[in-house]
Amino acid sequence: QVQLVESGGGLVQAGGSLRLSCAASVRLFSFNAMGWYRQAPGNERELVARITRGGSTNYADSVKGRFTISRDNAKNTVYLQMNSLIPEDTAVYYCNAEYFSTTGSLVRDWGQGTQVTVSS
Repeated sequence: QVQLVESGGGLVQAGGSLRLSCAASVRLFSFNAMGWYRQAPGNERELVARITRGGSTNYADSVKGRFTISRDNAKNTVYLQMNSLIPEDTAVYYCNAEYFSTTGSLVRDWGQGTQVTVSS
């Protein structure tokens, strides 16, 4: 199982910025894709941003133009830069890695989550 460790969450005022980091225990090229998901109380976990091995990215409509996903292969780390934060962005943010096991099954591993709270 891959280890994913998130950091960078916290409390910020509306309009502010945060950068989340996700450090992986293996090289990033081991993954088909990595992503950031979030889950607010009472809501299902939802995709925020995703980046494939080839560098393609996609974002939830609610964060387009405000959030940017990126990676540093040398550091085995994926980032989520969050700007112009709004209270609706408040959630626990989870890092996710997708890869195929030796048996060909798609595996999705998760980090422990980091809390982001945006005050109005």
